[in-house]
Amino acid sequence: MNRMRRCIVSAFVAGGLALGLGACSEETARQVEDEVVEEVDKQVDKEYEVTYEVTGEGVDSITFNAGGGDAANPKLETVNNPTLPWRKTVKLRGIEAPTVVPMAVDVDAGNISCKIVYKGRTLVEKSGEGVVSAAGCVAVSPIVG
Repeated sequence: MNRMRRCIVSAFVAGGLALGLGACSEETARQVEDEVVEEVDKQVDKEYEVTYEVTGEGVDSITFNAGGGDAANPKLETVNNPTLPWRKTVKLRGIEAPTVVPMAVDVDAGNISCKIVYKGRTLVEKSGEGVVSAAGCVAVSPIVG
């Protein structure tokens, strides 16, 4: 996580901030970088809840980001032979990507839909026939946007 934080900070500094810091002292540059690091730390540590929803028929399994991991190594859980409609609310942290992937082994399975909801707002919703739905729903963390 520290490596990711440093990458994000470097991107900020190398981007627009670096241009403005050209005329500033080294001390001022360090102060701005410290402020950016502090803000990134706040965002990375912020928790949020999302609700995953899967509807349709013929779903053999659902794999989802269950929280407890991080953006580079999410903690995935799988529910086999779920009862549909299926719904699960999880707590994620920072820039973890909300992810839910319904899987249908049968190519002739019916229409399958997945949705990710954050504070009553749909972040992403997809549907497809049978195996086509295996792409699932993946959203960007709502706290970074």
